[in-house]
Amino acid sequence: MSSSIILFVIIAYFSVLFIISSYTKGKDDNATFFSANKESPWYLVAFGMVGASLSGITFISVPGDVGKFEFTYFQVVLGYMFGYFIVALILLPIYYKLNLTSIYEYLKERFGPTSHKTGAFFFFVSRIIGASFRLFLVAIVLQQFVFDSWNIPFEITVIISILLIWIYTYRGGIKTIVWTDTLQTSFMLISVILSIYLINESLDWSIFDFINSEELKNYDKIIVTDSLLERNHFIKSFIGGIFITVCMTGLDQDMMQKNLTCRSLKDAQKNMIVFSIVLVIVTFLFMVLGALLFIYSKKNNIDIPLMNGIPNPDLLFPEIALNSDLGIIIGVTFLLGLIAAAYSSADSALTSLTTSFCIDFLDLENKPNNVQKKIRKQTHVLMSIILVIVIIIFKNYLNTNVIDGLLTVAGYTYGPLLGLFAFGIFTNYQIKDKYVWIVALCSVLIVLFIGNIPSSSLGNYKIGYELLPLNGLITFLGLILIRRK
Repeated sequence: MSSSIILFVIIAYFSVLFIISSYTKGKDDNATFFSANKESPWYLVAFGMVGASLSGITFISVPGDVGKFEFTYFQVVLGYMFGYFIVALILLPIYYKLNLTSIYEYLKERFGPTSHKTGAFFFFVSRIIGASFRLFLVAIVLQQFVFDSWNIPFEITVIISILLIWIYTYRGGIKTIVWTDTLQTSFMLISVILSIYLINESLDWSIFDFINSEELKNYDKIIVTDSLLERNHFIKSFIGGIFITVCMTGLDQDMMQKNLTCRSLKDAQKNMIVFSIVLVIVTFLFMVLGALLFIYSKKNNIDIPLMNGIPNPDLLFPEIALNSDLGIIIGVTFLLGLIAAAYSSADSALTSLTTSFCIDFLDLENKPNNVQKKIRKQTHVLMSIILVIVIIIFKNYLNTNVIDGLLTVAGYTYGPLLGLFAFGIFTNYQIKDKYVWIVALCSVLIVLFIGNIPSSSLGNYKIGYELLPLNGLITFLGLILIRRK
């Protein structure tokens, strides 16, 4: 597939997004940008959140993960589903009752300004890293398969990617994103289903032939119950998935901002429950696609592409889609799905970072009305620049499967948020607010130390996703120590 065709697809895609943006932007005011005036239909939010949650990481890295870990990631996904119900039934009622724009305002109401700033800071770090992970992946693909042939540096690729997001979000914010995410989710679902169909067809298989094939048996392991020492044991993965969802969705301004645009609490809960069911199904389809990709590559002697001299399974899907003999349809399908998945999460991340920084750090709502819009737009630009810088840093230092790297980082950065919100919801204690940041920092450092202990020193016990609840627990215990008598 030629780079010219790829570029044409990209231009056509963003042209559609810009058209949608022009029709949905509404008033150029903060209420539209931050909360879409709380008028979003719940079913649009639910559908769009599928794309925002999955992102380019799911599109590429989950299929790539199948080669090493088979279908065991689905254990984490089942935990996700349970976690979404917790978010719907426990957290959403709190946010709606307080009529929040930034969910971290809850910490200010409950504990005080230091807790508020601490919670917002850890979201800021978490989302910057998470969004950069996601955009890094799509930038790498575009670089390797398009811009390298034109001798365009990776840094320029990243700048263009962020600039495109900024253009269609700078005015309408979350209101625009609710609608663009719906389109992007549609492209992503069409892409994965069509890719599965086309690869099966190229192998002269029906879907039933694939299910019953001997080749699939090399990848179809889902549940791991052999030993608790294993990193991906079912109990550890399932519990980790629950806490990942509670933190990365329920305690994350990015995901909750969409929910808070719904017309009522009931609508927001319907959105969350429907979205969770669809997400489980779609993620499973991506793992099916991953198995097909590895089967196809072995049958056709396709090597896993290299990144920085190391085989990177995240690049297998783009390699097969863009450079194999499967034809132009799967190439275009892949590109549309990848771009849709990547930008449906990145655009909301940029908007939520802008929202959180304005509300939580700059106290925008208490600024004079005549300067609020100016501050919001300046912040929007600043967040874009920060994302560019972090993605470029990842290019030089990231050497792991992206989905695994993302979830590992989440264990460190979302833990303090989990501990703070849990303490606020499940206890009646007040705390010495000025010491909260010390508790949070110590918790991260302790967990960072534990996470780097060699498994040989722990009786071959491999630490996995349980780092996140452990981090939350340490923060919770630390808050008990600074409670007011």
